[in-house]
Amino acid sequence: MTENQHQEMIFQWAAIQEPRYPELKLLYHVPNEGKRDRLYAYALKRRGVKAGVPDLCLPVARKGYHGLYIELKAGKNKATDNQERWIDRLNKQGYRAVVCYGWSEATGEIEAYLKP
Repeated sequence: MTENQHQEMIFQWAAIQEPRYPELKLLYHVPNEGKRDRLYAYALKRRGVKAGVPDLCLPVARKGYHGLYIELKAGKNKATDNQERWIDRLNKQGYRAVVCYGWSEATGEIEAYLKP
């Protein structure tokens, strides 16, 4: 499966789990991936798009954290140095920020985060 397919599975799971965890309505994807031509990439950068920001954000405070960020990876992909720096900085600011490999690990992380 591609990373995009894993991400779609996460949002399908979230839709099913919303009655149990209504906070999942706040889960969103940060669309900063993909190849773009130079002009469009420059325009996005001027608008505040930043490389390395994790893929998913759940802006719900739990267990002493301000929210949850997930950098999603599929297959043999690894987090880049820039992504690791973002994760480290977010953790230092009181967020839970992690790298998850595949939709199953990501949904497990989300569920563990939301459980009382």
